[in-house]
Amino acid sequence: MHCTLNPWRQVAGLLCLGFVSAALAARPHPLVIAHRGASGYLPEHTLPAKALAYAQGADFLEQDVVLSRDGIPVVLHDVQIDTVTDVARRFPERKRTDGRFYAIDFTVAELRQLEATERFDPKTGKAVFDRRFPLGRSTFHLHTFEQELQFIQGLNRSTGRNVGIYPEIKAPAWHRREGKDISRIVLDMLWRYGYRTKTDPVFVQCFEYSEVRRLRLELGYQGRLIQLLGSRRGVDGTDYEFLQTTAGLELLAGVADGIGPALSQVVRAKAGGGPQVTDLVARAHELKLQVHPYTLRIDELPAYASSFDQLLNLFFREAGVDGAFTDHPDRVADFLANFSPPRP
Repeated sequence: MHCTLNPWRQVAGLLCLGFVSAALAARPHPLVIAHRGASGYLPEHTLPAKALAYAQGADFLEQDVVLSRDGIPVVLHDVQIDTVTDVARRFPERKRTDGRFYAIDFTVAELRQLEATERFDPKTGKAVFDRRFPLGRSTFHLHTFEQELQFIQGLNRSTGRNVGIYPEIKAPAWHRREGKDISRIVLDMLWRYGYRTKTDPVFVQCFEYSEVRRLRLELGYQGRLIQLLGSRRGVDGTDYEFLQTTAGLELLAGVADGIGPALSQVVRAKAGGGPQVTDLVARAHELKLQVHPYTLRIDELPAYASSFDQLLNLFFREAGVDGAFTDHPDRVADFLANFSPPRP
């Protein structure tokens, strides 16, 4: 049965008790990947959201990484910051001509002055998910990528676990147009903290194929790389439809270790409304590519799924994915606790 404890009590209780059952500790694949932390319960990419995801049994915690004006990697989902902070109130004069506020226009010291919140629509001021953590309650802040690495490694030391990291290099082509090489900066940070090879608990992900290729061949990254798959052509010209073909997957297998498709690229709705599992996972597995789709959410079920458990069955048992991003890591960890992988 799903636990309904207050999430703050879960953080305190589970961490203090050294939470990690034998089943979770020994579980190999599939992986529970906490999407921006336990973002279904606490504001995304805040350290409390990461602590809760850690306590709930996530195998990997995701970090979206952008750069500040002083070239420091910061954990934020977007290069813009006006959908998750109070920047419009604190620095109204700092918006660009498009009306948006960008992390790269602020120093880390300035970003730390902001209060982080649940994601909201800056035009209406309303939360994107209205049943999640309420806007304007409690106090949350932004943090750097280095702070999060120290936080996770500190928890690994105090609990005896080995929870991994899953950074996404956000908009590298855009960052280069702004005069900054985000990939080189992120890789330097990973190297400094011991995330160097395919045996280390790290996956690096990016939507831009040109950058995934650059990470491997030009910058010499030796760890595991994941090519994210979007729904349209990428800003760098990445053809996501082609990359889902067998020829595209063969191309990816030369530089990447896996793919991160959207849910709809793994399971889609049939004409009658029911689910249909595509052959993407099977074809990727033939090329030894791992498959980690995004994003499993209790409060945003696809039309073909009547419950979250049905959704999990479709992806883990029928499609056979190797892991998945989720806003609700506790629910996925519970489902996988006694999981028997599908036979090949």
